[in-house]
Amino acid sequence: MGFISELLGYPLGWIMWIIYRFVSDYGIAIIVFTFLTKLALFPTGYKQQLSSVRMQALNPKLANLRKQYANNREKLAQEQQKLYAEEGVNPMGSCLPLIVTMIILYGILDVVYRPLTHILRIKDDVITKMQEIIIKTKEWGISADDMKSRPELTILQQVKENSQTFIDNGVSSETVQQITDFKNTFLGIDLGQVPSIKPEVWDSAAIALIMIPIFSCLVQFAYSLYTQYKSKQMNPEMQGAGAMKIMMLIMPLFSLWLAFQVPAGVGFYWIWSSVFSFIQSFALYAYFTPKRVEAINAKLKEKTKNKKPGFMQKMLDQQAQLNQQAKDAQSAGRVDYNAETEKMSKSEKNKYNRELIKEARKRMAEKYGEEYTDDENDND
Repeated sequence: MGFISELLGYPLGWIMWIIYRFVSDYGIAIIVFTFLTKLALFPTGYKQQLSSVRMQALNPKLANLRKQYANNREKLAQEQQKLYAEEGVNPMGSCLPLIVTMIILYGILDVVYRPLTHILRIKDDVITKMQEIIIKTKEWGISADDMKSRPELTILQQVKENSQTFIDNGVSSETVQQITDFKNTFLGIDLGQVPSIKPEVWDSAAIALIMIPIFSCLVQFAYSLYTQYKSKQMNPEMQGAGAMKIMMLIMPLFSLWLAFQVPAGVGFYWIWSSVFSFIQSFALYAYFTPKRVEAINAKLKEKTKNKKPGFMQKMLDQQAQLNQQAKDAQSAGRVDYNAETEKMSKSEKNKYNRELIKEARKRMAEKYGEEYTDDENDND
């Protein structure tokens, strides 16, 4: 599974272990875990959605900037960033929840693949011994290579089907009973099995497994469609709508493909994650009425006025200062930057650039009431 998955799997495994001890059902444990995860991440989701609805208020201003700087993309980008900073809006606010979700998914993969370690807390040496028993029992037809992909799920299945063989080969009856009693199912569906579009036997269990990836895809598609609709409703002139539509199709299809590659528990988690995300988004969109958003905007805008500018805003201001210095030089009858540095050596050009940057930094310090210190080494 990889080092990162295992690293993330251990803390999530402890949470799953605690939940399983209360509910004694793996499927219900995944549902409860997903709910608790969404609850813990609610502040992040709240900020993400608030940022989205606040963008609506900026639409007229953004439209004016696009019209004003239609032929100057660099200036347009600077003015947009300046507007975002003044309003206290982060246009990339939706990225963090997506990153956090992917990180959690890595941990969930490890928990689903290794239930003996995370849920049943069986020691590594005992798991290794059971792997050896499976490999040496030739009539089962399971080789060492077969065990590499998902060893603990294979052990789980073989112990449930051939418990006495493990007891006869030195595994304690308590451990065997613990594994046999482990309910890794939900409504009769084995969440440790990998769904297949070509099952060996077309029975109710195989069909139920196939439905998990399909439901995962459909629920995510419905959620993406809903968020796309609300975003377009609030931001009719939003840019990148085409790219968002493509992503709206790609992500559910990706989950469909992935859910057919991994145990059903992962797809099951994905279904409930999308369901809870849908409920959260619906509730927050209902909460963020135009009147409430207007009040929040006023409060945050006032807060932004008294807040020191961030790193990005300072960089934009510094670039603007450099551009202004170039314009001042031209208006004073001096040649432009390229002509002025054309005959300079590399060290002379570096020194010239440092002087320009230092002058811009000095002006920025004066603008924001900060102390300017020249820490740079001017030696070539």
